[in-house]
Amino acid sequence: MKAPAKLVKLTTGIDERTPAHRDRAVDGLRALALLTVPAGHWLLGGFTLDNGGGLHNASPLSAFGSLAPASWILQMLGVFFLVGGYSSYLSFRRRTGSVRRWTAGRLKRLGRPVLGVTAVWALLLPTLHYGLGVPTATLRTASTLVVQPLWFVGVYAVITALTPYCARASRRLGFWAAAPLLGCVAVVDFLRYGPCADAVPSWLSLLNLLPGWMFAYQLGVSWADRRLGRREAWLLLAGGAALFATLLLAFHYPASMVGVPGRSRTNSHPPSLLVLALAAVQSGAAIALRDRLARLLRRPALWGPVVVVNLSAMTILCWHQTAMLAAAVPASHFGEVPGLTTAPDTAGWILARSAWLPLFAGLLVVIARLARPLEAPWDRAGTVLRAAAGVLAAGFFYFALAS
Repeated sequence: MKAPAKLVKLTTGIDERTPAHRDRAVDGLRALALLTVPAGHWLLGGFTLDNGGGLHNASPLSAFGSLAPASWILQMLGVFFLVGGYSSYLSFRRRTGSVRRWTAGRLKRLGRPVLGVTAVWALLLPTLHYGLGVPTATLRTASTLVVQPLWFVGVYAVITALTPYCARASRRLGFWAAAPLLGCVAVVDFLRYGPCADAVPSWLSLLNLLPGWMFAYQLGVSWADRRLGRREAWLLLAGGAALFATLLLAFHYPASMVGVPGRSRTNSHPPSLLVLALAAVQSGAAIALRDRLARLLRRPALWGPVVVVNLSAMTILCWHQTAMLAAAVPASHFGEVPGLTTAPDTAGWILARSAWLPLFAGLLVVIARLARPLEAPWDRAGTVLRAAAGVLAAGFFYFALAS
């Protein structure tokens, strides 16, 4: 059987096995938001080489400020938290055990892949350094990149544990349950960027961390609770767009949704009000277009990839930086390789990096197949093995965060 025929058979089989009650639009939105994470990191994560052959992080946004609007599309964490809140609420409502048991189950699903990738990297670091002579600078850069997307898992885990409170807020306030979170971020932004900014301690910005990312999650809970429909979605879209434009043009917020080296202000770490405005736009559009997306995903050729991506969600999130490093670290031994180890400060770099993306994707597929078991329950892992994995993970985090 030829490859196209096998692919058609595979996607058709996936479509036929999908339960009728499955919400294809929500799965499609999750897959879309998930894929923008590696796409954004691969496109906006460059390297430079030092005299000793060590890799260091660099960003094309430092040289190409005009690329900032691309981050408005590639930063879709608002949509991810939206569908996360939607799915968590439905799962919470269907639970058969206690709230504690439901929460523990959700947190274990998030924690296993993180523990797996960090434990593996803890073993890789000495192997790469002492066995293959990889410079320490490269290992520190690699560790930083591996940890970079994992902060999201920690924040998401905390917010997931707060699902019962989100559900209660939705029952009481409906669509407006997310408004207090928006207000909290607005107050903190006013304090750190307003007339009294010089007197405000830098740690105050951390107060935005939880309400900033919880905003879209709460919208998702209200959406699943049927307190947020198409009319409210259009209000979110219009209001978010107006706020977004006002913050950019009148209050001069940075245009980039991701941090730019050398810039004193950033929108995403922790989230600023601009991030919430973008999340409102994306959430409103997602909810308004839900029915159209559901009809589109009735096609087996489109639905099959969505199922595959959703089944590998945590693997993609945890291992996509490793896929890029699997290409860049060997390339660093050959000096400056266009698009991989050259400074991201020319238009040629952008074209070269785009050409490397299929290789990154292919490496991620291979890695995902090997790492997929780490997402499954560790039923056969004894206490000693789990403890060893925990110690290795802790060591890796220490090395990465101390870099």
